[in-house]
Amino acid sequence: MIRNIVLVHGGFVDGSGWQAVYDLLVADGFRVSVVQNPTLSLAGDVAATHQILDGLDGPAVLVGHSYGGVVISEAGTHPNVAALAYIAAFAPDKGESVNTLIADPPPGAPVPPILPPVNGFLFLDRDKFAASFAGDLPADQASFMADSQVPWGVDALGGTVTEPAWRAKPSWYLVATDDRMIPPPAQHVMAQRAGATVAETPASHSVYLSQPAAVADLIRQAAAS
Repeated sequence: MIRNIVLVHGGFVDGSGWQAVYDLLVADGFRVSVVQNPTLSLAGDVAATHQILDGLDGPAVLVGHSYGGVVISEAGTHPNVAALAYIAAFAPDKGESVNTLIADPPPGAPVPPILPPVNGFLFLDRDKFAASFAGDLPADQASFMADSQVPWGVDALGGTVTEPAWRAKPSWYLVATDDRMIPPPAQHVMAQRAGATVAETPASHSVYLSQPAAVADLIRQAAAS
């Protein structure tokens, strides 16, 4: 059983959103670390993740939500990473980035309401944030998330993966079936390509907030491997 868990958040949010998942895992005796990646560049976020991994006393499950999946795909080659867990996340292959993965949405797929970049940073349209990112959260919580967005650097979206960790390490993937940021069919395709063990749960893109038990269950499975 792996005892260390490292949680990596995605774009527009910070690591505090992991608290419910953190609480469940800590109650089970896991040692849980939360990476506060700046989301300015992929290289910077990988460095922030490696900083946590470097300090561990043994193997870890590296967990990524959304854009955090790109981070763990690149950072997960670290020797302390034993398994990967993708939570409604991008799982890019070599040479891919968020930009390449979202470049050609399938017909009829919801398009995330990302505003044009300003000074190299992206935000989601506040008025559309709840519907796209947090459709199963209480309205006041979704409003707070919309108003506390972390600026997402365009360099982070353009950062390409060099050697995807899922090619060498076992992976798990939780598909959020009501996701309106990363279409569920795209999640399935990426999970299948990575050879991941797949689970599904009815949830929005904010699955880590709305369904923390399902997220913790998937992470436990990876840890037990």
